[in-house]
Order: sequence, then C-alpha cells, then structure tokens
Amino acid sequence: MDYVLIVCTAPPAQAPALARALLDQRLIACATIVSSRSLFCWQGAVEEEEEALLVIKSRADRWDSIREALCRLHPYDTPEIIALPVVQGLPAYLAWIDEVVADGQ
Repeated sequence: MDYVLIVCTAPPAQAPALARALLDQRLIACATIVSSRSLFCWQGAVEEEEEALLVIKSRADRWDSIREALCRLHPYDTPEIIALPVVQGLPAYLAWIDEVVADGQ
C-alpha cells in the first residue's frame, strides 16, 4: 500500500470543517491543523494572511477523492492541495491508516 501526506492551507475558521468532512467520509485517517502566516503572490500583488495548514495523512489510492472533496468544499479559488509520497513510516502507524481509511469506491 502507498501512503500520502497532503498539505492544504485554509482560513483558520474553516480548516476544522474541511478536516472533519474528509474524516466523516473516511477519506483520511488524520488531519493536523497548524496555525501559520503565509506570504504569497496573488493577482500581481504580494499578500500576507493568517492561515491554517492542514497536514493530512491518508492512502495514495484515496488521492483523487480527497482532491475532489477539498476542491468542492474549499473557499479559495485556487487552494493549495499538494500530495507528497510517504517514503517510510512506522508500520503500526501505517496499519492504523489502513484501518481507518475506507476502501476506494
């Protein structure tokens, strides 16, 4: 089985709802929400915003469904949704992800 770590920024007030929606659909095993301050270029200007960084743990076979759900629910026009492969992991933790994440549809 292959696993992914997905990073996604969101407004702090909406990050918990995004994480809960993914958890309720059993697309992910866990989402850690970290307070952050982002500086970025948007529409020709440098912006600075308080954001929440979701660090999402799941299986690679659920990536398409996770991406679709985040795009549908996310308030940003162009949300940051990036998946990184998990190269190594504690076997017991990876087994827990398998236990929690529902099989693909």
